Amino acid sequence: MSFQGIVSAFNRINGVVNRTPVLNSRTLNSMLNANIYFKCENFQRVGAFKFRGAYNALSMFSLDEKERGVVTHSSGNHAQAVALAASILGITAIIVMPNGAPQNKIDATKSYGAEIVFCDNNLEARIQTTEKLIEENNLTLIHPYDNDNVINGQGTAVLELINEVGDFDIVIAPLGGGGLLSGTSIVVKELCPKAQIFGVEPAIADDARKSIEAGYIIPSTYPNTIADGLRTSICERTFDIIRKLVDQVITVSEKEIIHAMRFLWERMKIIVEPSGAVPLAALFSHKIDINDKRVGIILSGGNIDIEPFFQLLEEKVLNR
Repeated sequence: MSFQGIVSAFNRINGVVNRTPVLNSRTLNSMLNANIYFKCENFQRVGAFKFRGAYNALSMFSLDEKERGVVTHSSGNHAQAVALAASILGITAIIVMPNGAPQNKIDATKSYGAEIVFCDNNLEARIQTTEKLIEENNLTLIHPYDNDNVINGQGTAVLELINEVGDFDIVIAPLGGGGLLSGTSIVVKELCPKAQIFGVEPAIADDARKSIEAGYIIPSTYPNTIADGLRTSICERTFDIIRKLVDQVITVSEKEIIHAMRFLWERMKIIVEPSGAVPLAALFSHKIDINDKRVGIILSGGNIDIEPFFQLLEEKVLNR
């Protein structure tokens, strides 16, 4: 993966992915004394940035790989992304999902025509189940982030952001497996070499912070953070990029994530999932100095299980 690889990915997926909007809040800028620009990947196809990497990777399949089919493992957004990309390209897809994955993400993945195989709720089970399916069906694996073509695709989000808005002093992205942050950091170092790059992860899913401090990967044991898209651990590929290019990994509490998410919903009128709200959570908790700076944030997705909310509304109406 490289900057040129990301530019090639941009040209490859252009016209298929949504060119998502960039939003700015005067209220927020005044509160934090900064110019903050949000790249709203919650408006991307499947509701998350993951479609960029999935479509880029699958579109590069050989004819033989297309005929054999694809498999991946994901808690949600990558599952939907691979399912939709495979459907567009006429490729059979099998998705390994953990028990307890959000129902809205399960339903959406099924709606794109993929077959779902469930496994225990830990990384080891996901890997073992995926490997068994590869062996039995001769499928090609598209890993959610341990894949150069996927990372190149993810980097196109910040490429669009910089092309539209210009240079930044600071760029911030959520950090789970590290694919988005890796692609983002490659582009930022090329186009905004003086900018600081921050990754943000939940404090109870802080494998990246611990790994960087230790100098080797310390995986998470699938922590129960509200940011379900960030429960995965980084891999060697993303770990190496993050160590070299990212200035700091910040952690935020569950309460801080919810506070940031509420602001995005209430004040900016956009639906963002907890994983996408972690960069703003870092700003609200004053863990990054952004005073008088131009700040770029990747809002990674907006896939929320809204069923409990509407159940509550119905209960209130019925109990009047």
